[in-house]
Amino acid sequence: MTPRIAAPYKHVPEGIKAMMALEASFKASTLEHALKELVKLRASQINGCAFCIHMHASDARAHGETELRLYMLNAWRESPLYTPRERAALAWTEALTRVSETGAPDADYALVEAAFSEAERVQLTLLIGAINLWNRLQVGFRAAHPLEMAHAAA
Repeated sequence: MTPRIAAPYKHVPEGIKAMMALEASFKASTLEHALKELVKLRASQINGCAFCIHMHASDARAHGETELRLYMLNAWRESPLYTPRERAALAWTEALTRVSETGAPDADYALVEAAFSEAERVQLTLLIGAINLWNRLQVGFRAAHPLEMAHAAA
């Protein structure tokens, strides 16, 4: 895979500065780190963003996430490994990442409403929007994730 633009971020530093300010707001939010990483990872799986999948799986692992929960994330509905709050966030992530197909169903919103405060619902929704934008930048410009040389394709 060949990148379409080398270092696309240098071309619009003001846009990236705004995105990084948004990311900083997530760090200051009341949303748990593990939940944020699961949301980012799940949206990245849906969008097929290898760069972001690598980043968020690595970050989640570094912060103590288990391998099994990372492996099972694609099948979270069928796995007992996730809390009700995580399930609500993952349902909302899928609904908003696929918003043209789902229309953000009331049932998914009801789950989020039951598990999150109003401020947290806004934070979560912004988080989902931001990771979808990051995914579009990485996929659109064909950003490659770092390779583990022992396992890299020849």
